[in-house]
Formats: sequence, structure tokens, C-alpha cells
Amino acid sequence: MGLFDSIRGEFIDIIEWTDDSNDTLVYRFERHDNEIKNNAKLVVREGQVAVFINEGQLADVFTPGTHTLSTQNLPILTTLKGWKYGFDSPFKAEVYFVSTRNFTDQKWGTKNPITLSDARFGMLEIRAFGTYVIKVDDPTIFLREIVGTDGHFTTDEISNQLRSMIVAQFTDAIGEAELPVEKYAANTNEISKLVKDIMQEDFNGYGIKLTKFLIENVSMPEEIKKEIFELSRLDSIDLDKFAKIKAAKAIEKAAENESGTAGAGMGMGMGFAMANQMGNAFAPQQQQAAAQPAVAAGGAPPPIPVAETYHVVVSGQQAGPFDMATLQKMISENQITKESLVWKQGMPTWTAAGEVSSLSNLFGAVPPPLPPS
Repeated sequence: MGLFDSIRGEFIDIIEWTDDSNDTLVYRFERHDNEIKNNAKLVVREGQVAVFINEGQLADVFTPGTHTLSTQNLPILTTLKGWKYGFDSPFKAEVYFVSTRNFTDQKWGTKNPITLSDARFGMLEIRAFGTYVIKVDDPTIFLREIVGTDGHFTTDEISNQLRSMIVAQFTDAIGEAELPVEKYAANTNEISKLVKDIMQEDFNGYGIKLTKFLIENVSMPEEIKKEIFELSRLDSIDLDKFAKIKAAKAIEKAAENESGTAGAGMGMGMGFAMANQMGNAFAPQQQQAAAQPAVAAGGAPPPIPVAETYHVVVSGQQAGPFDMATLQKMISENQITKESLVWKQGMPTWTAAGEVSSLSNLFGAVPPPLPPS
């Protein structure tokens, strides 16, 4: 081999990059002080872009294909080099290959909990995590704004910055959405799309396209989650049974109390009081639900029940009418006895109070007179 052949072998004839990694965004073609000669072949594969840089200035960009490097294919570099009439000698230029394929399964998550204000639960904290997919959309912006002179740029070198951008935009998006906290877990697809559209503008500034953004999970405090589950079941369970279950739980908890029988008695009282209060609270809803089928079928709702009242003979004079609560009080004060005459609309004649079934029970609730001393 002659001297000329040795020198000619130092010149690069083929410029290409075979990417066998899963995380390389940019690779600088290593020349090892070799020069690129006129009419060298540039091979750019699918999913790549080749960018020529001359002394720090961005020059020509080549898309996939096989290109012959000449003044016709290097118009910007030709201008920068001052090749007015073409060139025959080798030249020096840096060649960066930029991967334009999708980089999948990039992770994001909230390192610190996000504080939200919910209409029902007040201030609470949530966390979220998921994945995203990116690709280089504008190689020149990406090289200028992010890569610089890095000869081997990977996704790890930009992942922290992208995650910070995502979390910041995610926090703003859910704050502006003002959804009830239970809706976040049920609407992850809608929220994912909303956040993706908002973040794309920030990614554009880096020459990157956010091709997919996914929220995999939104978590909240366990006590809030349990309360949401209980409230969601109220629409699908028997409210009377629900009240009894609550009362039973209260009794069971009281029975485990260290105070023993007294604690159990107090727990039972609280349990029955809870059941009574919940039953009273839910009674109007149940009555309304029972009346709805008749109304839907075209019938009229049932009449409102009329309180039962009685006229009473007190000290030889007719008095009243009195409702049941007033009659109970008068019996307890001995103003009315079992022999007192009573009457209400529908009764044929005055009758002793002790012989009226609806009143006889009232006398059983009154303690007997004290025994003589």
C-alpha cells in the first residue's frame, strides 16, 4: 500500500450510526481526527436525523436516506465554509445523529403530596404517578436548548427536568379542574388528556413532542377513601339495615371497652340512639321513594296522616281536643284517669279512657301511686 493509499484511508467514506440502545437521544459521530471527504456517503436510518455543525453553528439537516456529501447537498455548510465553486479536499464538521423515535415508559410521580380543597372533605392531600412517551420533534431546537456539546445524550439526562415540568402542570391542572376528590380516580383518562394538552407548549420549547401522557393512579388518605366508599354505597343499600349495622358496630366497640359493663351499656345506648336518629333522618327519603311508583303510574300521593286528638271531661267540663302528647302529660299529672270520659270524631258516645285501646297504653307508662308510709 502506497503513501497515497494510506492517507486516503484516513478519510471517512461512510458516515452512519447504528443505534442498539433503548435510551440514546443524541449520538455524535466520532471522527477520531479523520476528515470527511468530498462525495462521502451519509446513511440516515428510519427514526434518525443527522445534523451537521460547523464550529458551533448549526448547518444542514438530513432526513432518512443515503446522501452524497457535496456542495449541492450541503448548502448551509457550503456558505459557512465559503465554498463558492465547490470543493475537492476533505473538510471537518461535527455530525450529530438525533433519534426521532418514541421513547416509551418514561416514569413520573409526585414526590410530595398535593394539597387540595374539597367541598365535602375540606383540605386533603393526594399523590399521583404514571408514565409518558416523548420523541424529538425539532432536532435543531433540541440540540441548541438541551444537548449542547454532549456527544452521547440519553433520556436519563433530561428525565428529572421533564418530571418536574409534568408535576408542576399536573398540580395546576387538577387545582383548576375543581373536581370532587372521588372523581379523580374515575376520570384518569380525561385528566390525562387535559394535562397532556396543557404541557405540550412547555415541551415544544425543548423541541420535544409529548406523544402520550398517562395517569396510572391517584391515591388519597385511607380514611377519606373509606368514607367515600361508604357514601357511594348509600344509594344502593337498605338504609334501615345500614342504620342497624352502624348500631351493631357501636355496641361491639363498646363491649371491647375496658370500662366493662358500664361501658357496654353506654355503647348500647349510643348505638340505639344512633340507629334511631339515622332511621328518623332516612324515613322521609324512604316514604318519598315508596310514594314515587304510585305517582309515576299516574296515581295521587297518599294523604298526610292526621294527628289523633280527644275531647276529655275534666272537673265536669268538656275540654280539648288534646293530642296524644298532651294526654300523656295530663295522665302523668292525674288530671285524667282510666274512668275519665273521652270522645273523638267517629266515636258514637263518650267512653271511659281506660276502655279506649289507643289510650289504655298511655296509662301503662305512668307509675302506680306510692304505697302508704
